[in-house]
This record gives sequence, C-alpha cells and structure tokens, in this order.
Amino acid sequence: MPTRRGTTPRSLADDLRARDDDALVALLRARPDLATPPPSGSATLAARATTRISVQRALDALDTPTLQVAEALAALDTTTSRTALATACGARVDAQLETLRERALVWGPDRAVHLVRTAVDVLGPHPARLGPPMVDVLGTGSPARVAGLADDLGLPHRGDPAATLAHVAAHLADPDATAALLERAPEGASAVLRRLADDGPVGSVQDAEREVRAATATSPVGWLLAHGLIVAAGPGRVVLPREVGRGLRRGRVLTHLDVDPPPLATRAHPDRLVTGTAAGAAADAVRLVGELAELWGRSPAGVLRSGGLPVRDLKRVGDALDVDPVVAARVVELAHLSGLVAEDGAADTAFAPTPAYDAWAAGDVATRWSTLASAWLVTTRVPGLVGARDSRDAAHPALSRDLDRTAAPAVRRAVLDELAALEPGTSADAESLAARWDWRFPRRTGRLARSLVGWALAEAAWLGVTGAGALSEPGRGLIAGDVDAARAALVAALPEPVEQVLLQADLTAVAPGPLVPHVAAEMALAADVDSRGGATVYRFSPGSVRRALDAGRTAEELLSFLAEHSRTPVPQPLDYLVNDTARRHGRTRVGAAASYLRTEDPTVLGELLADPRTAVLRLRRLAPTVLASQADPTTVLDVLRDLGLAPAAEGPDGDVLVHRAGSQRTPVRRAPRPVGTDAATVDVAEAAVRVLRAADRSTEGRGGLGDGADGADGPSVPAMDPAASLALLREAAAGRARVWVGVVDPGGRARRRLVEPLGIEGGRISVYDHSVDEVRTLSVHRVVGVVAAEAL
Repeated sequence: MPTRRGTTPRSLADDLRARDDDALVALLRARPDLATPPPSGSATLAARATTRISVQRALDALDTPTLQVAEALAALDTTTSRTALATACGARVDAQLETLRERALVWGPDRAVHLVRTAVDVLGPHPARLGPPMVDVLGTGSPARVAGLADDLGLPHRGDPAATLAHVAAHLADPDATAALLERAPEGASAVLRRLADDGPVGSVQDAEREVRAATATSPVGWLLAHGLIVAAGPGRVVLPREVGRGLRRGRVLTHLDVDPPPLATRAHPDRLVTGTAAGAAADAVRLVGELAELWGRSPAGVLRSGGLPVRDLKRVGDALDVDPVVAARVVELAHLSGLVAEDGAADTAFAPTPAYDAWAAGDVATRWSTLASAWLVTTRVPGLVGARDSRDAAHPALSRDLDRTAAPAVRRAVLDELAALEPGTSADAESLAARWDWRFPRRTGRLARSLVGWALAEAAWLGVTGAGALSEPGRGLIAGDVDAARAALVAALPEPVEQVLLQADLTAVAPGPLVPHVAAEMALAADVDSRGGATVYRFSPGSVRRALDAGRTAEELLSFLAEHSRTPVPQPLDYLVNDTARRHGRTRVGAAASYLRTEDPTVLGELLADPRTAVLRLRRLAPTVLASQADPTTVLDVLRDLGLAPAAEGPDGDVLVHRAGSQRTPVRRAPRPVGTDAATVDVAEAAVRVLRAADRSTEGRGGLGDGADGADGPSVPAMDPAASLALLREAAAGRARVWVGVVDPGGRARRRLVEPLGIEGGRISVYDHSVDEVRTLSVHRVVGVVAAEAL
C-alpha cells in the first residue's frame, strides 16, 4: 500500500492520512459509501469507514479467502504480525491482507496489523467457526469452578482465579496437551469435540451448568466439561472455547484457506453456433420490444392502483406477441427499463410508448439492441420475480415497484465476467456458476442469489448476449463497456437487411431476410406473420388489410407500396383482396351515442337486426340507415368485424377516425434508474480526495484544538463533523478505549482532554477524564473533534 509518510500510524485516521492520493481513490471506489458527501478530513473518513453499516457493506464485498483472513484476524489478538497471521491461516496471506488494507478494514504495518474493531463485532462471536475465549465464558464463574478445573487438569493454582484461568486457557491451547488429554478420554468424547469443531462451537446439552468433576463424570460430555474442553454457556448450551478449537486445529485458526474458486462445469461450442444463435436471439428481442410498443401505441395497457401491469394486460401481451408469460414479462420490463414505454400520467393512467420509442424504432437492429442490452446490464429490475409470491402471498405484477433487487446487477455482471474469462465458445452451467458466486461473495449467498444466477443466464441467452450458453462477441463488447464494438459485432453477425419481399398468389409474402425498419413496419401493418425463421412469411387477410386502412392507408397507397417493394408483380388475388376490402371499408359507420351505426345500405342494417349474434349490442333502428346500440363503439366494432364486416369508426363531425400508428405517446419520460447501486466514479473519488486533503492541510495549519487541560501533552485534535465525532466516541465506548476529545468550554475556549467514553445518551456523554481522574459528563454539541489515543 503506497503511503505519503514513513511514520508508524497510531490509528486508522493516521494510516489514511499517510496514504497517497491513488490509494485513497482506490479506497473510495471500493467503498463508494465513504465518498458521499466528501469527507472533511482523514479523521472523518476513518470514522465513516468504521461505522457498522459501512463495515458490513465492505465485508459483504469480500471473496472467501479474504473474508477468512479477516475472520482469522478477529479470532487473534488485537495486534498481530503478518507472519503470525500467515501461520494461523496455514498459508501466505499477502494478497488478502493487501485487499483488506486497501479497503480500510485493516491498518498498520506488517509487524502490527490491526483489524478495525467494528469488523470484529460485525463478524460475530464465532469468527472462523471458533468459540469465544475461555476467559469470556468462565471469567464470571465461581473461583471454585476455576480451581476445580485446574485440579482436574493437574495444573497448579496461580494465586488468584484470573491468573489460574489464564494458565488453564494457555494449557488447553497447546495442541500437544489437547491431544494427550484426548488419548485418555472416554469413548465418544472425541466425536463430540470434532462435531463442535466442524459444525460450529455451540451445542445443546441438558443441565449444562451442573457441577461436574473428573472423578464423578459418567458420560463423555461430563468428562469434557470436567476438563474444560467444553464449557457451559447457559442452562442448556455448551460451547467449545476458542483455545480448545485452535488446539484441535494444531494451533491454527483456519483449517485451510480457500484460495482456489470452485471449478466450472464447461462445454465448448462451434463459433458459428454461438454467433448465429446470439444474433437470432438479439433480433428477436428487438422485434418483440417493438411489437409491444406498437401494441400499446394502438391500445395502451392499464395500470394497477398499487402500481404495475394488470395480469390481463400481461396476458394480452403474451397472446399478441405469441410468447409465454415469462418472455412477456421480460419484454415489458425491458421496454420499460430502456425508457421506451412508461405511464402516461393521465387521470386514467395507462402504459404507452414514450417519445423516445420513435427515435429508437428508426435505428437499425444493432443500434436498437445496444440500447436494450446496455440498460439490462445495469438494471436492478428482476423480471423473473413476476408472478412470484411476496410475504403477504400476493403475486408480483410486471412493472411493479417490488421487482428491484440491488444484488441483481452484481450477480449479472459476475456471471458474464465468469463467461468472459473462458475460452470463446465455452459455456458454463448455472449450478457451477452459482457455486463460484458463493465463493466470490460468501456473505451474499442464499436462495435469491442462486435464482439471480439462473435468471441472468436465461435473460442473457434471450437477449443475445450469449449464444448456446457462451458469451457472444456483441456480449463481450457490452461487458467491456465498448458499445460501438458490441454494435459492430452484431452488425457483422446479422444478415444484411433487405427491402424486397416476394408476393405470392396464395396471399402470402416471403421476406428472404430481415427487412429494413420502414418496410418491416408497413408489412406488419398490412399482413400477419405466418412463420419466422431464415425467411419470414407474411399472410394477407381481410382483417390485416382493414388494419392498414384503419391506419389511414388507401387501397392505391397500399398496392403501390407492395409493387415498389416486391420482386414479383402484385398477384391478382391480392389486388382483388385489397380493393374489395377498401370498397366495403367504412360503408358502415360506428359513433358514440352510447353508440350508433349508420350505412347507405338499409338492407345491411336489417340483416344486423335479424342476426342473433348481435343481440349483445341491443340494437334498435332510429332511421332506415341508422341503428343505435347500448354497447360502446369499441365493442360494436369488434362484434361487426367478427361477423365479417369492415366497419369504420367516425368522429363527431362524421369523418372516419384514422388510428395512425404511434398516435398514443406519453409525455417525455426518463428511463428508470437502478435502485441503490450508486458507485463512486473516478472523478467523484478524486474530487472527494481533494476535499479531504484540503481539510487535512487546514487542520495542520491551525494546529491542535486547545493546549490540553492541566498541561497534558497529546496529539492535534482536528475539527470534524458531529456525526464522525459521535461514531468515534461510540466506537471507543464499545471497546473501552481512550481518546483525545476537543471540547469547547462555556467561555468559547477549545480544550483537549484524554478521556475514556462510558456511554452516550440524550445528547450527553459520560466519560472518565484521565486528566482529573473522575467521571464527567460532556455535552455532545461541545465536542468538536476526536482522536484515538490508542490503536482502534
């Protein structure tokens, strides 16, 4: 770890102050919560870095061997050398120790390595699966119990119970002494110890606090209690003392250091298969998102009162796109997180395309894909949770606020990084990738993490980031942050877009490749997709032609477009279909009364009145050419179209209503941001370091706060923000450590006092003041700075 000064630090604040700018930037990037707001000095940064929540986050980001080394430090003495730590771990710990130093979880030189005290608390009472020290579990017991234990072990008394207990603990920590003791243990005693050593140091035993001596022990557990190899920790619990646990491990803290990650189960695939599969998936995902936006542009989707997409609307998406509910959820979530669809904010709010969709739709497939994939890579949204039950046994709807998981982007990135590290064309299965995640982040394991691994793989395959399970070339560019390279790789993998189709006499058209956007949009408007594959087959029908006419196309425009973009002449059956549908289109008009129908042909209305299938409309004649209905216009239109008619909607002025594509748009909307994943960029970290350095220089220029009470000598106490001061005082109170505090007296003079904080409550601090050897009470608002007098 590069430093700016060669002096030995007395505290974490001194250690941070001595680091160079690059080391501080690395710290703030590894622990971004420390950078906001910029710390006002090294003491403030040290206080912030030792708060419980920050230390928890830092420990959560450690891999298995680094966390093991941190636990080993927690199980050792307050100050440990690098050599002693390596011996306790049974392996070299240079890389792990450097990581802990970089992240300010460890400070001090190699001869005196300190783990911050908060980390000891966060790691819990059983670091490295070792129990508490014997003095902690027997120190408050009766002197007679300690004396009896020494007698049963054949050890001399040391004058007072504390010294005797320390001698007993040291004896049991000797691996040879423990082994010799177990050689004469009754059958079953060794198995009890081994189970506690392997599975955890706490076990359940009835009447664990009973008086037991070696001469009267009648069971393996009783014999172990009599010899101090296990100790009563409550009425029904026993614990394996830390010294005994280390003795069973031949003096080591760790049984082994897991420096090697678990192997991945891999499989190689031909490059052609990976490229083709990924390109096809990417193009299909782009198509589905576009079709969703067009669907909601024509008919916006509803919004639940609690937020999210109603189940019926998700089903409508699945039916319209011909996909299952899982894929439908991915499509709507991807469109939403990319900013292409959003709530329109109207009184009767609905989901509809945003103005950003029109710009997105005008791009080529690779450009559109890069927008979707870039948003997916960093999102905290988890489409896989759609339909899952929450704690109230309610299903999560799509687009609800409950689908964000802050771990999702980390898991997604970890999975893709693992695939990127493999040879090109190599895939890995979900189970081994989940095991690798557990090794990389052992404090983030669980059912959700394993599910996120599976969802990340499935979504990457669906989106074309992977092909046949292996990372694709566009995927490599994506995770490398090179969007241009990702886009270029996809362009190279996709077939060249075409502008021509082949019109056939059976009312179908064959697109021999992907169509350019404007041709694809017109074909989707005038025909339905019959099949997809290397070539897309479209089928024309009265309903599809009517859809184009409803959108404002005329028969002449439609036939002209088809003639222009077909390599074959327009077949006569298609010409007849378009003209015949256009001739009948709009002859019957539907408007709002509740609704009405009108036509120039009275016989059509007579047939409708007589048809039993129109009973649901509750029709009645108003005039020879006008019928009224109690159903709404949309229902009337749907029923008449089911009967084979080609009705058109009309407005209050009597003109035909044209439903043009893209007519439904929300106001300008921003894409949703990931939740709770803010990271410190290099610029932010460097700016925070500049603020910190300026504050440190200012404090050095001013010197200490006060001259010290009663002539006491001590370090300079820099001014710091109240939150940092309180954090350091709470830390000192928890560890019964001494600190120098800068205190402003009622006269406005700054004084420096050496105190031991005892407690903080109601804005007041109880301290033992070493300058006057008495307990005093200080007001929190008068404390202007705190500096550790001893190692944190």
